[in-house]
Amino acid sequence: MNNGGSVTGKVSSDTGFLSLLVMGEITGAHGLEGNIKVRSFAQAPDLFAPGSRVFVSSGTRADAQPFVIDHCVSYKKGLLMRLAGIKDRDMADALMGKQILVRRSRLPEPEENAWYWEDLYGLTVTDEVSGDLGTIDTIFSTGAHDILVVKNKDRELLIPMHRQFVMSVDIENARVVTRLPEGYDTGL
Repeated sequence: MNNGGSVTGKVSSDTGFLSLLVMGEITGAHGLEGNIKVRSFAQAPDLFAPGSRVFVSSGTRADAQPFVIDHCVSYKKGLLMRLAGIKDRDMADALMGKQILVRRSRLPEPEENAWYWEDLYGLTVTDEVSGDLGTIDTIFSTGAHDILVVKNKDRELLIPMHRQFVMSVDIENARVVTRLPEGYDTGL
């Protein structure tokens, strides 16, 4: 969230494979020697340092496979990475579209008014005027602001994660309070 807070990465609970945080997405192969291109969600520069352990998953943490980073450098708008055991382009191509995860314990606690994405998933969203809007299903970034995708049984709402619209986030009580602009169609 810009202008007053931020939402970073994507996290789950703290036990076993569920303690993994999605910190990147493999966008393709590079060259013939097994290098992969990665769109990084990380703000910590040493998260992908050579020798670091990461996990690669197709989206379910249960299938996460561990890898050690052999090499990682900035590349265009992302990273160019080589994982131990990925030796050729065919192996790298097979990873395209998969997620790169790290253990939550390797990450700093979020700063004040900042949250990891998955800490917000499932939270109830209540508007000061319209009442209950639904629950946070997913989040995506536009570059300017992260967008909360709030679903209820009838529809999906897109709410910018900006202090103008999001008044409070209460992780302990699983609640987000919004103040949507007059005329915003909530469908209620």
